[in-house]
Amino acid sequence: MSNIQQDINSLKEIVQANKTWESINPEYAARMRAQNRFKTGLDIAQYTADIMREDMAAYDKDTSQYTQSLGCWHGFIGQQKMIAIKKHLGETKRRYLYLSGWMVAALRSEFGPLPDQSMHEKTSVSSLIGELYTFLRQADARELGGLFRQLDTARQSGDSSLEKELQSKIDNYQTHVVPIIADIDAGFGNAEATYLLAKQMIEAGACCIQIENQVSDEKQCGHQDGKVTVPHEDFLAKIRAVRYAFLELGIDNGVIVARTDSLGAGLTKQIAVTNEPGDLGDQYNSFLDGDVVNGAEDISNGDVVVKANGKLLKPKRLASGLFQFKQGSGEDRVVLDCITSLQNGADLLWIETEKPHVGQIAAMVNRIREVVPNAKLVYNNSPSFNWTLNFRQQVFDAWKEAGKDVSSYDRANLMSVEYDETDLSKEADAKIQAFQRDAAREAGIFHHLITLPTYHTAALSTDNLAKGYFGDLGMLAYVEGVQRKEIRQGIACVKHQNMAGSDMGDDHKEYFSGEAALKASGKDNTMNQF
Repeated sequence: MSNIQQDINSLKEIVQANKTWESINPEYAARMRAQNRFKTGLDIAQYTADIMREDMAAYDKDTSQYTQSLGCWHGFIGQQKMIAIKKHLGETKRRYLYLSGWMVAALRSEFGPLPDQSMHEKTSVSSLIGELYTFLRQADARELGGLFRQLDTARQSGDSSLEKELQSKIDNYQTHVVPIIADIDAGFGNAEATYLLAKQMIEAGACCIQIENQVSDEKQCGHQDGKVTVPHEDFLAKIRAVRYAFLELGIDNGVIVARTDSLGAGLTKQIAVTNEPGDLGDQYNSFLDGDVVNGAEDISNGDVVVKANGKLLKPKRLASGLFQFKQGSGEDRVVLDCITSLQNGADLLWIETEKPHVGQIAAMVNRIREVVPNAKLVYNNSPSFNWTLNFRQQVFDAWKEAGKDVSSYDRANLMSVEYDETDLSKEADAKIQAFQRDAAREAGIFHHLITLPTYHTAALSTDNLAKGYFGDLGMLAYVEGVQRKEIRQGIACVKHQNMAGSDMGDDHKEYFSGEAALKASGKDNTMNQF
């Protein structure tokens, strides 16, 4: 017996036990239950945490089973993404949503657009999680509502075969609700602040929280200069704070992504506490750049001196008071960061790199896996990379090293359209197309995401529409560039009244008022043109 049939039967008993409820239709009530499967954010967090854990285990057995997501800055964008995935690919398996701190700062702050420096209201992060899941749940309700209306029509026409088919679709319905990997930046304050925000995010539905090892009040976008990291113990305290939040709320298998910015971060705000040679603090301090102190005459007023590697060291301190790491120490610091995070409660890693290069990523991951064999990454397929130029240059360099003639190419100018149809560019595009598959296999990347793709698609589509509409094309710019494509591609929101919930409202009016219901979907509704 299907879940919905069980609900119908149990609701019949409830209605029959309450004499004044005789006008309540148990099947309608059961439909409403089916359309509202997740009652709370914690229900969602547990459901999606289970999915992520299953996917992580599947990837460990077979790297072709990697997962993907796109960053979404509004509930509607997330909803349309998942509707598109179900329409084109048939199922949502291994497809997630990403909540980008960058896009929250740029698009969701009451201050207006802000840089990715943790200046936006931290509660806007949990608010967006709740909004995304509200829209995904509405997508479920809308799609199921359409199936219920089709079921009623099949019953009325006596088409038992179609009725059986529709009932099967309802009984085996796949939800639009999927895991969200949610960016908590550097925790928005101390460990207690991190814990409080993590709780809000989990209560809103987050099963996976990503946190980075930058200083909260100096946080920068991973693709900007001036990044400042914290000693490991400071970062581990925040990882523990997030784990406590998951455990307190009963999401015992919640997922933590530990991000390291050490590859591009050349500064630290503080010297680590160390108690003995070789401990974690001593290892952190060993990366500090500075001068060896031979005597008191080498120390000036205000200088700081530490003992590192068996010697007294005067770390280089900038006018800002920040301390500088040794040039070229980034990869070693990344490896230590990652091993330490995995050994202290993190589940996945995020290494922020300056370019998308499988070999570079794999070199670091292989070192990490010497200590933690099942280490795996969440990787940012960032729009901050010039993917075209990067991969054309990678092919150029490989060809040159192999002795192939590259004299017809200008390496510095490979972005030029004149190279678009060349063999070099075609090979580069093939490498871009295979990047996620190759990196999953060779570099331990479990999850591929693009942080802010829908920021760029919104800008691009708006530019194209504005150019034509306010130019010579006028209304044809919208009709040809938008509506005609929506109709021909079967974009659901071409029927925007339906997408906004009009038909669901009509269903409810009929449930509540019967034949007296004043519906919006009658013959004069212009949506009937579609």
